[in-house]
Amino acid sequence: MQRGLQGLDDAQADFVRRTVPGATVVSDDSWGLLDTVVLHVVGDDHDVTVKAAGPENTHFPRELRAHRQWTAGLVASGDTGCLVAAEEHLRVLVLDRVPGHLALGTPDEHAPDVHRQSGALLRRFHDQHAARDDGFMRAESAKAIAALATPHRVPAAVAARARDLLVSFEPGPVDLVPTHGDWHPRNWIVDDGRLRAIDFGRFALRPPAFDLTRLAVLHWQDDPALEQAFFEGYGADPREPDAWRWLQLREAVGTAVWAFTVHDDRFEAQGHRMLADALAAFD
Repeated sequence: MQRGLQGLDDAQADFVRRTVPGATVVSDDSWGLLDTVVLHVVGDDHDVTVKAAGPENTHFPRELRAHRQWTAGLVASGDTGCLVAAEEHLRVLVLDRVPGHLALGTPDEHAPDVHRQSGALLRRFHDQHAARDDGFMRAESAKAIAALATPHRVPAAVAARARDLLVSFEPGPVDLVPTHGDWHPRNWIVDDGRLRAIDFGRFALRPPAFDLTRLAVLHWQDDPALEQAFFEGYGADPREPDAWRWLQLREAVGTAVWAFTVHDDRFEAQGHRMLADALAAFD
């Protein structure tokens, strides 16, 4: 164990020590791609997860909003950690530690029962609220077009094809629900077979199908049984074919460009595969 709260500035560390008496770092769980620091900390009374971010980090306000407004139902059922304390000015929050291990990289990543639980948990999160919106899809297309105007390694012909499609898109209204934004085994914790959720740093109100884009690419293409298990938990499939292909295109562009920006070559390659698959849906 380490006494120092590495990665936190002095003010953030002081806040954590006041909030968690006896705070001792067990592990640094940061992914290292952004300036988000994630620490497993043990206090005198219980384990917590500390998350801190820099001033330009967009994930921090999203996660704080999610925990303040939308995770109460999951906390009550024991399906995610409770927000213990937050200091918005310092950009640090403390969460009750979710017990267990990441599903990613373990047999649980490919276990049908885990995917079935993920569907049921996500459906409860989505069902809290729904509102019709006329501008969401247009705004998302504009973001993707803007992303293609920034530095990236998408082949010119591929980028031009994606841009032409996005420019020609005439969106209709969609229903927006609370979405996790990064729903796949990297943010699933399994403890003795039970699934729980972590990391709401990409939370936003979006169409429910948005939360299926990562699973569809990373798991369902290779193992349809996992897709079947997910919908056994979730219920009816929320994907409408035309809107779904636009969501996949927008997500693919965002993934390829963002991964290049943060120098994640593996994730960038995934984004390029997603982009090829998304464009194929328009052929």
